[in-house]
Amino acid sequence: MRLDKFLKVSRIIKRRTVANEAAGAGRITVNGRVAKPSTDVKPGDTLDILLGGRHMLVRVNSTPEFVKKEEADGLYTVLEAQ
Repeated sequence: MRLDKFLKVSRIIKRRTVANEAAGAGRITVNGRVAKPSTDVKPGDTLDILLGGRHMLVRVNSTPEFVKKEEADGLYTVLEAQ
């Protein structure tokens, strides 16, 4: 699954356009590498997100195409948040 779509589906970032802009600006890394919006994300990957003055480190658990709002937080595990 594309990085920008995962961020939207998991509701880490509310809109895909915002996720696209954040990744395009180099504020998101996948497994330690700066990621583009089209970077492939799979279970087990680690995302390091710096957005709006917040830092968040998460591990991807699963990447379904669609998920209910109540189940979105199960797609990832927060490892660190500031």
